[in-house]
Amino acid sequence: QLQASGGGLVQTGGSLRLSCAASGRTFSNNCMGWFRQAPGNEREFVAAISWNGGSTYYLDSMKGRFVISRDNAKNTVYLQMNSLKPEDTAVYYCAAGRTATASTRLSQYNYWGQGTLVTVSS
Repeated sequence: QLQASGGGLVQTGGSLRLSCAASGRTFSNNCMGWFRQAPGNEREFVAAISWNGGSTYYLDSMKGRFVISRDNAKNTVYLQMNSLKPEDTAVYYCAAGRTATASTRLSQYNYWGQGTLVTVSS
């Protein structure tokens, strides 16, 4: 129901735009989030956006580099990633939350996409 796309291989300093399209139901009343998981690491929060886009949250290391946005008419959430670093390499997952207000907590998300791989080369 959530399909993430846009991952790929990029050089350090490059940019990628991830998309997460919902199908089968609408998530326009739900917060949406992006998480990532690098090999051997736990899944971690990246960014979240409230149901209407009025509030956004980022992991500190992403502030100023990543931008989360949503288009409820298209049932799609985006993650614009700039100034990418090798440590950003991970599988990125989008998720729909249980509430309308944005959350940084993984446990508050109950619908998950399949993930898209981002690889940043040095």
